[in-house]
Amino acid sequence: MLYDVMDAAQDFGVSATHYLQTNYQDAQGLFLWVSWAADLRNTFFIFFPLWFHLRPSVGIKLIWVAVIGDWLNLVFKWILFGERPYWWVHETPYYANTARPHIEQYPMTCETGPGSPSGHAMGAAGVYYTLVTSILAIVNSKKKHGVKKSTKKGWYMKAVLWTLFWGVQVCVCFSRVFIAAHFPHQVIAGVITGMIVAEAFNRTQWIYSASMKNYLYITLFLTSFAVGFYLLLKVVGVDLLWTLEKAQRWCVRADWVHLDSTPFASLLRNMGTLFGLGLGLHSPLYTETKKSSSTVVKTLYVISSLFLLHLFDSVKPPTHTAALFYLLSFCKSAAVPLATVSIIPYCVNRALSIQNKKSV
Repeated sequence: MLYDVMDAAQDFGVSATHYLQTNYQDAQGLFLWVSWAADLRNTFFIFFPLWFHLRPSVGIKLIWVAVIGDWLNLVFKWILFGERPYWWVHETPYYANTARPHIEQYPMTCETGPGSPSGHAMGAAGVYYTLVTSILAIVNSKKKHGVKKSTKKGWYMKAVLWTLFWGVQVCVCFSRVFIAAHFPHQVIAGVITGMIVAEAFNRTQWIYSASMKNYLYITLFLTSFAVGFYLLLKVVGVDLLWTLEKAQRWCVRADWVHLDSTPFASLLRNMGTLFGLGLGLHSPLYTETKKSSSTVVKTLYVISSLFLLHLFDSVKPPTHTAALFYLLSFCKSAAVPLATVSIIPYCVNRALSIQNKKSV
């Protein structure tokens, strides 16, 4: 009975993908761009540097929501064994007596992990929910401190922000279904779980004062739990990397199957980011630079971080050896928040102080 329900839901999903690809082919560029924009990499390389230097607490919360949300997404995927449309349509016996629907594939289609819930939808929901609620909290705090705004303007801002939030979620969901990476029920599950994770961190305060030991122990625990869970099931005959073979078999182009979309690449990327944030926040360089509150200096921090991280992101770890790729991915991910929080601001301050001395 359960299999019949799942087959019906997945058949509906394939039909939805086929419908979107047939009737909205002209929007292919937009759908692909939305999938790219919803990747958590943009949270780490764009949203975090921007918000951390403007409002550190928001930047810190963004990292925690993104990292813990993606870690939970990995665990859920390993538990739920979700199929993906681009391989399910070829393997299922559901179409034994009818013609299999034809669905196109794109460079971002061939994700190598299980499909449920959608990581892109979960990440986008968590990140944008955090941004919307943080902005509204900042506005409300200004009201309490005497910066008055009319009730009507406050309502307009709330309406605009939540409309934008849901607009983003709808676009991400349609994008993931369009490229045949997910079924509709998987993206809906992703949005719901992402919002739950973000709301949980809205009610969590200890992350802003977490010690370096906290960051180290949490990174070790999350990594050990995921690896231990994988090894335990492998011992009893369950291979949690069962999707790799499916991706390699059914993807129309071998170069569309990327090592950085594998479950362990995601795990180490996230753990590196969390550990790097801890290193940055507890670096002597950060202690020295966080005293500066000048708007001009903060603007320089933001511009420098966005520019240098963009250059850094273009450097890709070699993929010929999986173990080396995973190690370098961890180190690269750790370097992003470390550089954003402490190294880049310190260098900017040093450059400004040298310039000031020359001008005296």
